[in-house]
Amino acid sequence: MEITEVNVSLRNEDKLKAFVNVTFDDVFVVRGMKIIKGSTGYFISMPSRKMPDGSYRDIAHPIRNEFRQSLEKIILDEYQNSLSQEGGQLSEKIVQEVDR
Repeated sequence: MEITEVNVSLRNEDKLKAFVNVTFDDVFVVRGMKIIKGSTGYFISMPSRKMPDGSYRDIAHPIRNEFRQSLEKIILDEYQNSLSQEGGQLSEKIVQEVDR
């Protein structure tokens, strides 16, 4: 599976830094990923749905850790490119999200 497009929509909020849409093989898109600035660095949050008990459950997510790491690197590299075009820079370290 090849990632053929990453669309980053920058936000200037305290924790939410961007929304991300990723296209795979030019035929399948996952919308609603988020780049979050956490207490230990940046991480990718998968699209999720609020459950009746108030918790959130991912509706799309990588199964294998190797793919998650690859996806995060590609997304965060594109985020850095978007920031550079806006004159910003990613200064904090990047962390991996732990599956909920």
